[in-house]
Amino acid sequence: MRGLWGSSHPGPTLVVTALAFALGLSIGLEAWRLALLTVSVFAGQLSIGISNDALDAARDRAVGRADKPLARGDVSLRVAWVAASVCLTLALVLSVPLGWRMLAAHALTLGSAWAYNAGLKSTPLSIVPFLVSFGVFPSLATLSALEPAFAAGWAWIAGAVLGAAVHLTNVLPDLDDDASTGVRGLPHRLGARASAVVAALAVMGGAVAVLLGPAGGDVSAVPPISWVFFAGVVFVAVLTVVRAAVRPPSRALFRLVMLAALLLAAQLVASGGALAA
Repeated sequence: MRGLWGSSHPGPTLVVTALAFALGLSIGLEAWRLALLTVSVFAGQLSIGISNDALDAARDRAVGRADKPLARGDVSLRVAWVAASVCLTLALVLSVPLGWRMLAAHALTLGSAWAYNAGLKSTPLSIVPFLVSFGVFPSLATLSALEPAFAAGWAWIAGAVLGAAVHLTNVLPDLDDDASTGVRGLPHRLGARASAVVAALAVMGGAVAVLLGPAGGDVSAVPPISWVFFAGVVFVAVLTVVRAAVRPPSRALFRLVMLAALLLAAQLVASGGALAA
């Protein structure tokens, strides 16, 4: 169990699950709906992480990834695939009581992520699954409501931008290892510095969408809390761009963009009841 948990990418799994819970809470989902949404998203994220490491096990062994339980042999590939399949099935089954729209949206989100794991990660289209899965993601909460509705357009934009930022920066620490095993997605082709800059600028664009979208474009109607989160995102994003321009790429760029992305996620949650279209 420890090995499977370590193979599930625990950090991103918990962050995405917490975001689903926070979005559901912010729109006032009933307790049982909120619980189903949270557990189904958690199961889906487990399936994504474990399947990713199962598919990458041979490459991880080739580059000596001692931090990967499957590469170390702590968990067999058969056990990993069974666990990933069970988690995927559980995620979809738990989505059923929330309605067919939520089920379809969650299936699209998971299918897109699995497609990335299965091969898109090594192509120039590697960013597409992140745009799709994260773009749909805010709608998982709104489609789980008693009166289901897709999230507003600005929330789709913010989600897609968040996904783009996660993809462009999440691989930065592993660029060399990936290159040596034939993985050349969009961030690998852009390079560390350009990926960080594009991610930071994208996050700023998402912050603008979340700032003005709920207010219908009326700046005077934007609540103070939105301005606080917006200012935080812009500050960190600008700092990222400046650092990328004056210093060699490092893990600091990864941390800065992740901080900006988390602030954008918090800004999205703070939009609350305006999330539904």
